[in-house]
Amino acid sequence: MDIVDPDTANCPVFVLSEQYPAFDGPWHTHHRAQFIYATEGLLTITTTSGLWVVPPRRAVWIVPGELHKGSAPKPFGLRTLYLAPGFAPMPQRCCVVSVDPLLDALLMEASTFGMAYPAEGPEQRLMQVVLDRLNRLEVTPSYLPTPSDARLLRLVANLESNPADTRPLQALAAASGMTARTAARLFVKETGLTFAQWRQQLRLLKAMQALSLGESVTQVAADVGYQDVSAFISVFKDAFGETPARYFAQADKASLSSVASWRSACSNTSGGWPPEIKCRSLMTTAGTE
Repeated sequence: MDIVDPDTANCPVFVLSEQYPAFDGPWHTHHRAQFIYATEGLLTITTTSGLWVVPPRRAVWIVPGELHKGSAPKPFGLRTLYLAPGFAPMPQRCCVVSVDPLLDALLMEASTFGMAYPAEGPEQRLMQVVLDRLNRLEVTPSYLPTPSDARLLRLVANLESNPADTRPLQALAAASGMTARTAARLFVKETGLTFAQWRQQLRLLKAMQALSLGESVTQVAADVGYQDVSAFISVFKDAFGETPARYFAQADKASLSSVASWRSACSNTSGGWPPEIKCRSLMTTAGTE
């Protein structure tokens, strides 16, 4: 098994297909931008400004130099595009986007040759199409901003440990050493969301993580603070475009279809399956890269 460091590669843009066990990775940075696409399982990316939940059919942009760490509760698969700064347009901030079927197929094909392709030729032309498609993707609501005020950090830590807590802002703020008015003002100032919006986003992302582990919709709804399962399903559908059951059923179907297509493509090439590759982007053991 080869282990590669994307920051030392000469190729300005390339895609690697990666498989990982469940893990909680260390904090680190990269010189390159990363477009991390979850093909199976669920990945959570944490930065100093918040966290991004990346379920199947979604991808997260990590901008160059962004201190971050990854975690996943069970084994997962990725197709990750690594992009040298200045080579092509990229977002100014981290974000989660929806990946359409065309880009999924393009990334799958690009991962079969990885970094090993000439500067001119069909592989380079395919990579250019990939870059063109990246600018057309829709940003999705899979981000939870983290405040910096110490009192607000205590408040959100309590909710993160118990998202089913139904206490109003007044009670939560008092327990954290401030008034409800101060807390409401700080939420908007430091996260860009009202308290109600932030709590709903927390519950949705916690639900997404639990559902990815196979927990029932009814149990998850209760665990994140919804007494009415129908209300939870409605909020989930408004945020992610599908009911929880349909969302994960489609994700499983898409994952199986992608694997079947990739196997077919690889079996028709003289080189067969590409070698298994692990990338230091998530395998770093300590510090920064």
